[in-house]
Amino acid sequence: MRSSLGNLVVKEIKELLRDPKILLGMVLMPLLIFPIMGFAINISQTAVEESVKAASIALLDLDGKPAAQNLTRFLENNQYNIKIVKVDTSSAEEALESLKETNITVLLVIPADFSDDLANGSKGKLNVYVIFRRVSMAETGRSEMADFLLSKYEESLVKETVEKEFSNPETVLNPIDVSYSTVIKGETFNVDPRALSIVVISQSIMFPMAIMMLLIFGMQIAATSIAIEKEEKTLETLLTLPVGRLSILTGKLGGSVVVAAAGAVATIVGVNFYSGSIFGGEIPAVDLQALGLAPSMGGYLLLGVIIFITIVSALALAVCIAVFTENVRSAQSLIGYLYIPIMVPSMILMFADIDILPTAVQIVLYAIPYTHSIIATKAAFIGDYTTMAISIAYISIFTVAVLYVAARIFTSEKVVTGRISSRRWKLKR
Repeated sequence: MRSSLGNLVVKEIKELLRDPKILLGMVLMPLLIFPIMGFAINISQTAVEESVKAASIALLDLDGKPAAQNLTRFLENNQYNIKIVKVDTSSAEEALESLKETNITVLLVIPADFSDDLANGSKGKLNVYVIFRRVSMAETGRSEMADFLLSKYEESLVKETVEKEFSNPETVLNPIDVSYSTVIKGETFNVDPRALSIVVISQSIMFPMAIMMLLIFGMQIAATSIAIEKEEKTLETLLTLPVGRLSILTGKLGGSVVVAAAGAVATIVGVNFYSGSIFGGEIPAVDLQALGLAPSMGGYLLLGVIIFITIVSALALAVCIAVFTENVRSAQSLIGYLYIPIMVPSMILMFADIDILPTAVQIVLYAIPYTHSIIATKAAFIGDYTTMAISIAYISIFTVAVLYVAARIFTSEKVVTGRISSRRWKLKR
């Protein structure tokens, strides 16, 4: 037969999932909104790329001499399927006027002294006009297309000049051949550190984001659960049942943990679809396990422990705040202030290691308990179990303190009579 605590946990999960705001907002919405966002961005990126490919460049040659003719042939015979449209006018102003009724947004003008400057050893000057008819990525992409072609032409000129003086121009143009290796924990691997950095950066962003989402979802759910009980006056009835108040607290925390975990998983899955839609195959495949940059079974176990302790402390903290509110709206409003010590460390540590931050910032971050869950996550990937143990100890002390406060509140009449006025922010009895 299921215990009274088990019944409370099941009751809490059912009540939370029965609320359409929680089910849709916390679980189903991340599964829908992130893939839709990624799909929408992917469509726009594809449309921009196709628009750039189908674009044309107008060319006005005011020089007509060998160097200008050579540039014209190079542009017309480009291997990137970029169409070159010659314009027969006597000035750039007239050429721009003639392009008003066309879809061409880039005009390349070869000045009259272009060939003479190159022949005299001076830099040849070109004028590029970009016509912005709309403010969009497609317009800027077309301007970059002209710059890309001209850079390729410049490379061909340099190579042609070097070939006249050297039999093997590649040794002059690229005199150094660099071979990259990565050293991890004293062991050398034939892995390009640039490719490895992309993987590390992607994980440095994903794990703090996942922890942040997990804590925020958990706090919202725990606060909503208590606020609903108080708003509908069912908390008093629940407290009269032959069940210990600590069991009620544990049941609410347990149910909130389950639903919050489902919301976090849904968010991670949605973000993965979002990232895959945007980055596609840009992130290289690197075997982190072979490099020793993937957590061992012990590392995963410690990681699970620290995440569990962290979310329990967050839920208990949310419950402590929510018992002093009158309804769901005021509970959500107050809980919003608790997001700051969660989001700030997450956003900072997504892009920087704590050791390189200013000392004052380090002190502030180390004082915030939720910083240590992110530090421990990064430490798990390099096998730094000492750092993980310190983080677990720090968060455990904080969690015990918060649970003690929550237990004292639930075993007193404050759980029923406590109020915080949203207008005056005074505690009423």
